Amino acid sequence: MHLIEIFLPLSDNEGKRFAAAAYAGVRKQLADKFGGLTAFSRSPEEGIDIGDGNERHDELVVCEIMTEQFDEAWWTAWRKQLEATFRQDRILIRRSDVTVL
Repeated sequence: MHLIEIFLPLSDNEGKRFAAAAYAGVRKQLADKFGGLTAFSRSPEEGIDIGDGNERHDELVVCEIMTEQFDEAWWTAWRKQLEATFRQDRILIRRSDVTVL
């Protein structure tokens, strides 16, 4: 079983919050494709990125899905779509192998 985690920013690089519709679209796409998801959105997670000597702080929403199949090409294309939607250089999506107990 694969656990997929998608880390989405609450704001763009200028601090402007994204509309709730952007997250609703992500939730709908994931639910339609995988039959469900978990979204951690009540108390945003905080991310810190230190690159090029600059420190950036992001508030994040994390979405998770579990699936038997993993299509890397689909996830790569979808990540690029998310990067355009959320105006980001990179959206983090990670996959872990998990055992369901």
